[in-house]
Amino acid sequence: MNEKTKNKGGRLKEVDAELVEKLASIFCTQEEIAYVAGCSVDTLERRFAEVIKKGKEKGKASLRRLQWQSAEKGNITMQIWLGKQHLGQRDNTINASEIKVKVEYIN
Repeated sequence: MNEKTKNKGGRLKEVDAELVEKLASIFCTQEEIAYVAGCSVDTLERRFAEVIKKGKEKGKASLRRLQWQSAEKGNITMQIWLGKQHLGQRDNTINASEIKVKVEYIN
């Protein structure tokens, strides 16, 4: 799926929207996408904002799926992280000012 856009000379230049989406899905910056796609960042912002948004959302879903699969395979670190993110779980910390120590001297 290509979209034509005008370059500085006023001529139409094709920009591959599928490439833009794929690059966005691996979280490339707009500058990187523009360079690879052969267009300006302004063109991306004007013409491909929805394509970039869709790519980023697909990338997030893909990453989440991989994290979930990792947790299902027994990755304890991922299980803990997902628990903190989605279940409100947290580490319990002890405040040093709350600790009382009894010291006995033996002669």
